[in-house]
Amino acid sequence: MDMGLTGKRALVCASSKGLGLGCARALAAEGVDLVMNARGQDALDAAAETIRAEFGVDVTTIVADITTEAGQAAVLEAAGDLDILVTNAGGPPPGLWSDWSRDDFIKALDANMLAPIALMKAMLPGMMARGWGRVVNITSQSVKAPIPALGLSNAARTGLTGYVAGTARQVAGKGVTINNLLPGIHATDRAVQLDTGVTQAQGITMQEARERRYATIPAGRYGTADEFGAACAFLCSQHAGFIVGQNLLLDGGSVSATL
Repeated sequence: MDMGLTGKRALVCASSKGLGLGCARALAAEGVDLVMNARGQDALDAAAETIRAEFGVDVTTIVADITTEAGQAAVLEAAGDLDILVTNAGGPPPGLWSDWSRDDFIKALDANMLAPIALMKAMLPGMMARGWGRVVNITSQSVKAPIPALGLSNAARTGLTGYVAGTARQVAGKGVTINNLLPGIHATDRAVQLDTGVTQAQGITMQEARERRYATIPAGRYGTADEFGAACAFLCSQHAGFIVGQNLLLDGGSVSATL
């Protein structure tokens, strides 16, 4: 299938590793030139060099914290005109509802709601003027099924989802689509962190921790960054112009819901 993306230019946030890197690689495989952003120089440079060598696309790297106004300004200045925006940022820490302060919520909102909104506000006008654009926000399966210990993430990402629901329908007539990808557990550093926590709390091996989590996933495994990236690339493709304001779960069936 020809995705129709050759020669397009995309910003992929937090793309030195994990799901962001999976999206960057999938877009590069379709001939998309990249602006890759992350906070760590070494990992970002290594990822970019591998993509250049493997796919032959142009890759610009910008080391910045995309959750801050200064980081957003740096990325936007270097990125220039873009056809595709993939927003992504790590989630806030887990905790108990009674422990979170106003400052905790503000930090969560800045990272997982207000930062993607700021990037969209900056980039949507140019996409609309050119008559084509794609925005994909990486959120979480918690938008569909809240995770009790992740109340900060539940709140911030649900707020972003509500913003997208309205905004997507206002820009679709100009050839611009906005959609969200909702990941469950994937085989990334985040899964290693979660499973390590289980091993320490329960005194079991890493393999036992993984097998227990596998048992909660109907697919019986973790997702991969490559298949997540492939879904992102499709939402960015010429074939996805009629998909507007949707939330696509990539969770192996973990969320049990009819809709």
